[in-house]
Amino acid sequence: MNGGGPRSPSYIMDLIAENILTILILLPVVGALAVLGHQIFWKQESQLKWVTFAITLLNFLLSLVLVFDKGAVSASGFHFEKNVPWISAINTNYHVGVDGLSLWLVILTTFIMPIAVISTWHAVEKKATAFYIFLLLLESAMIGVFVSLDLLVFYLFFEASLIPMFFLIGVWGGKDRIYAAVKFFIFTAIGSLLMLVAIIALYFMHADATGVGTFDFVTLLNTLKLGNMTFSASAGAFLFLAFALAFSIKVPLFPFHTWLPDAHTEAPTAGSVILAAVLLKMGTYGLMRFNFTLFPDQAREFAPLFIVLAIIGIVYGALVAMVQPDVKRLVAYSSVAHMGFVILGMFSFTEWGMQGAVYQMLNHGVSTGALFLLVGFIYERRHTRMISDFGGLANVMPIYATIFVITAMSSVGLPFLNGFVGEFLIMVGMWKSTILSVTATANWNYIATMVAGTGVIFAAVYLLWMIQRVFFGKVTNDKNRGLADLSYREIGLMVPLLFLMVFMGVYPRPFLEATHSSVTEIQKRVMQRAGGEIDHAHVPGPSEEKTEAHLEIQQK
Repeated sequence: MNGGGPRSPSYIMDLIAENILTILILLPVVGALAVLGHQIFWKQESQLKWVTFAITLLNFLLSLVLVFDKGAVSASGFHFEKNVPWISAINTNYHVGVDGLSLWLVILTTFIMPIAVISTWHAVEKKATAFYIFLLLLESAMIGVFVSLDLLVFYLFFEASLIPMFFLIGVWGGKDRIYAAVKFFIFTAIGSLLMLVAIIALYFMHADATGVGTFDFVTLLNTLKLGNMTFSASAGAFLFLAFALAFSIKVPLFPFHTWLPDAHTEAPTAGSVILAAVLLKMGTYGLMRFNFTLFPDQAREFAPLFIVLAIIGIVYGALVAMVQPDVKRLVAYSSVAHMGFVILGMFSFTEWGMQGAVYQMLNHGVSTGALFLLVGFIYERRHTRMISDFGGLANVMPIYATIFVITAMSSVGLPFLNGFVGEFLIMVGMWKSTILSVTATANWNYIATMVAGTGVIFAAVYLLWMIQRVFFGKVTNDKNRGLADLSYREIGLMVPLLFLMVFMGVYPRPFLEATHSSVTEIQKRVMQRAGGEIDHAHVPGPSEEKTEAHLEIQQK
């Protein structure tokens, strides 16, 4: 006890660690108020980007507390939990926490935001105050989604993330920005409303089963595990599909993908980077966190449908990307294909596939976010993204061309770059899965893996073909001869992303170890039939799987 005297540094650090998730959520909100106050009282709009960058950088540094906590990166269960009453009348709590599944997604969010801010340094001239406020509010909502353990709180953060992105696209986007923003909002809002209906239904089902209604995810999960609450076949299917529709639209999974190319194409560079790196992951995270754990029987029942849709998305996205005349639209369709791989790995219900899916979420955020940054750099110089307007850029922008090629190879899945590890684990996981039927004439898991594998080939085709037309050969347009190569600011933006592409490709162990406990726990849950029996026909032994998976990674 030190009475009213100054607190010791260790006390302050413990206080920060105890409330770290709340701080990560609220600091961007405080930053948004600071940006607003700065504009009102000082009216120096040029300094707003520095204020915003400082807030996002501080939030990233604070989020590293999660990584350096040994319990959060190795043990199962939730860490840094905070559970306090919020609305007592409906038994809703402010309940937040992180585990291996959400840990790296929170870090990815805080890591991308400073990069997104710096990318707008000279690009945003009109209404800069509102732009930076929306960026900060969006960061707060995205972090809230990944750490919420109360379904109602999760829903509120999930919906809150729509509003800032709607305005970022609608106000600072391209010529068709209003159409793209409205389409984005309608698609995602409709799916979310059905999820809200399912959340309310779960509340009353729990009340009927136990006498107490709750939105708390951990309480609902424990009640289901104990068998105190069960679903009929029709109720379980409705609840699963209501959640799955909201998340499938967000991924987006074919055929709910049509909003994505328009949103990406019209969004400002920072909006495209955040959309690709973080917002899409809210869908895959939701499927694994809620659909797999709350409705395991229905997840197994509908797995073949999701696998088929994922494969269609992989092949369709790659083929459509191949014929795009716009570089940014090409990258947008590549996201449809890459996120199809994530869904494929998740629904393989093997440790390899599910670990690969989580890893691919991170890979996609790094690689595709970097591609959108690079497209933004050239658009600022030429105000066009049409492939036909370029040619021979490597002659006038060699640094830009080199970084672009490395990033594209990461997206393709070149060995020793991050994309390879995720796709390899997903393909092995799907190959070894037995969630699809095996007949006398065909093993559908093998067939699904081989068809999905064509997406890797197509990815090489559309990216290498685009690179050939944009960068190599002679300069075909005189307007490109005087283009300046990347500035120190732009190179500095790309350096941390390039580092992660190589580091995650060469040494994936720390990422996979951090997610291992949480992923295997979800895997066991989704393969557990009513009565607590594990469906061994569909899942290899965890210890055997872990050993083989690690050996295969090390060998590769």
